[in-house]
Amino acid sequence: MKNDERTPSPSQEKRESAPEKQEPKKAPAYVPPATKEKRQKSVFKYITILFAAAFVLMLLAFMMERRQNEQVVDSLNQSVSGLRESLSNMQSAQDIYDENMELIEQINELQSENDRLTSENRDLSNSQKSSEQSVEAMGWFWQIDEAYVLGKYSLCRSLIDQMGEELVSALPTEAVTDNGRFSPADRYQEIYDAVY
Repeated sequence: MKNDERTPSPSQEKRESAPEKQEPKKAPAYVPPATKEKRQKSVFKYITILFAAAFVLMLLAFMMERRQNEQVVDSLNQSVSGLRESLSNMQSAQDIYDENMELIEQINELQSENDRLTSENRDLSNSQKSSEQSVEAMGWFWQIDEAYVLGKYSLCRSLIDQMGEELVSALPTEAVTDNGRFSPADRYQEIYDAVY
């Protein structure tokens, strides 16, 4: 036997069959049901994951929005508290202002009352001084009148000079009695005219 006629070795067979295996395989036109179910399950899992992620994102957005709203509400509450405190202070200031106005009115009333009482006191002092002068003038007048009645004209002139003009004006100009007699001022003038 010749080497050519030998049986082919297994390595040669493998070499010859290798090119046949390298040919590309075509996708089958028909997909078996098991593969279709796998694809549907994987799509379902993918959609479920997407929905879960969307839900988690919406939940996070909701929580962030809620937190932001709470901060805004807290800020507004602080503003309202500040406004209330401000209004309270303004009310206190208004109350103090009203109280001050009442006190000013009371001061004005008391000042008016003080002025009235001061005027009355001054009038009473003047009246008292006038009364004291009238009493002193009447004391001099009775001495002058008695000296005149007794005919002691030089004593009468001396008493008139000592009496002075100020006390003469303090003599009553009206008679106390209704008997038609002279008033002390008229009687003094009569005596004065008689002795001078």
